[in-house]
Amino acid sequence: MNDDLIAMIPVRLGSRRIPKKNIRYLDDKPLLLYPIDLAVGCGEFSSVWVNTESMELEPVAKKAGASFHPRPAALANDTATNRDFTYEFMQKHPCDYVVMVNTTSPLLRMETLKRFVDYVKENDFDTVLSVIAEKEETFFRGEPLNFSLAEKINSQLLEPVEKIVWALTAWKRETFMRLQESGVNPVFGGKVGRFAIPKDEACDLDTEDDWRIAEGIVMSRKHGQEKARYLAL
Repeated sequence: MNDDLIAMIPVRLGSRRIPKKNIRYLDDKPLLLYPIDLAVGCGEFSSVWVNTESMELEPVAKKAGASFHPRPAALANDTATNRDFTYEFMQKHPCDYVVMVNTTSPLLRMETLKRFVDYVKENDFDTVLSVIAEKEETFFRGEPLNFSLAEKINSQLLEPVEKIVWALTAWKRETFMRLQESGVNPVFGGKVGRFAIPKDEACDLDTEDDWRIAEGIVMSRKHGQEKARYLAL
């Protein structure tokens, strides 16, 4: 498929749980530059856009190689959902798919983004969600979801539970806009595909604890993996 994909990076300066997190340095660069560098460097998008209400970020976005989409004031507060600002963005930018790359997932690798784009192109989904697939005994509303209380089996034999992580999301523009204009929630609209990303790339920075975990992973990658050591027996 020769679909036209554009990347949208939503950014807000305001944040309640981690103040100004999008301009806070994670290791050697501000958080918002992680998805910009990733999307621009990927080479799979016809354009890369920073979607924000903060005009101060325009020179930052453009210097990093991205274009700038000024979000309307009505969508500038923390009650605006991705349904709202994605629809407004789609109205201004014709394409086949919009791929949302979140600033709160700075641990994504280039290889993962390229595989995600390939998955979108090779299938005909209206929505593609990034998930992590975990083989863990899981309860839902007090009942076992993917295992039986009658026996204990090895975890590798369990059916994986998939959790949406929002690191990457792709929406077919035509379907999203049609559902939105019909009053139907388009975020999970149409034919939905799920794309599993590695667990160490799925960190979602919502709290200071999340930030510290991400810092540890970034530093580990930066210094490389040391040869495994073992207790002498």
